Amino acid sequence: MTGELKSLTAARGLAAWLVVLYHIRSGANWAPDWLFAFASKGYLAVDFFFLLSGFVIYLSAHRAMLRDGTAAIAPFLIRRFARIYPLYGFMLALTLLFVLLLHATGDDPQGYPMRELPLHIAMLQNWGFTEKLAWNHPAWSISAEMAAYLLFPIIILGTPISETRRPNLLAAMILTLATLFVILHFNGETTLGRDIPHFGLLRCLAEFTCGVLLCAFWLRGPDGEVYAFGLSLGGVAMFWGLWLTGLASELWAFPAGAACLILALAHSSAFRHNPLHIKPLITLGEISYGTYLSHFMLYVWFKIIFVADPHAVPPILMLSFLALTLAASFLLHHWIEKPGRDWAMAFRKRLPPRLASRPS
Repeated sequence: MTGELKSLTAARGLAAWLVVLYHIRSGANWAPDWLFAFASKGYLAVDFFFLLSGFVIYLSAHRAMLRDGTAAIAPFLIRRFARIYPLYGFMLALTLLFVLLLHATGDDPQGYPMRELPLHIAMLQNWGFTEKLAWNHPAWSISAEMAAYLLFPIIILGTPISETRRPNLLAAMILTLATLFVILHFNGETTLGRDIPHFGLLRCLAEFTCGVLLCAFWLRGPDGEVYAFGLSLGGVAMFWGLWLTGLASELWAFPAGAACLILALAHSSAFRHNPLHIKPLITLGEISYGTYLSHFMLYVWFKIIFVADPHAVPPILMLSFLALTLAASFLLHHWIEKPGRDWAMAFRKRLPPRLASRPS
């Protein structure tokens, strides 16, 4: 099955809300310890995103790239740029207006260095040029993903991935995650999300590559869907069980378990009556990019207007913010993301007909 994998779409939406919980957790001093501990691991949803991005992009784009070779690179990058930049640029513009307003009122806002603004405009801020996160913090991963999109044609056209047997693909995934672990471990890292400016790009490229390999592995079946689904869930239980009990490092066990989860979700997309296929969850997935990119700055603005103590946001205000984020995600999806894709289609019509007419 190579069409839309609805289970993955729904999972993307749920993962975006884990990132939201991660960023607002410090304001919920009334939350029980177990909920705070759960929200504190929300940064790992980004690792899930990197793996999922590699999986989905390979699924949708590798055939056209293999067919057209280097001629397919420009159309691919144009589509990816049109997919991510309109909303990225819109949120950056709103943030810039906010900073200029603060300057106009005599305030000196921290965390928005003007000297780094060109890097953010060019989506280069997390390529090793900065020492800490700034501006719209979640956008660091979009910067890293842009590097992954540049890597993708090299993987497809420079390696035999599309013809490689499953045991070799599995070995390549293990090697990729082992390399990530070794580099982070010997640099003193114990979690995946602590030092994003120095290791976020590596984290993205390794996990994106693993996601690409994972999709090639999945496509090279056949496996019985139920059997493969159960086996994949077993991998999730094993890797995350080792991690949660402290017997294995988060640096390798979480991405390994997340890869197994993506594989299980891909297989489950063929199941009838899948609870992940209900319309509300699919919608959450469709608008998840808006959720991910907007929630951080929305929370900054929400606290300025409505919150007296940022470390003690009342539950009713927290629920109001979550509702605001959901509404904003829906509007941004329909008013910014979709028009951006339309722009991409219009631009593709200017390309040579042989390329403009071929889907990927």
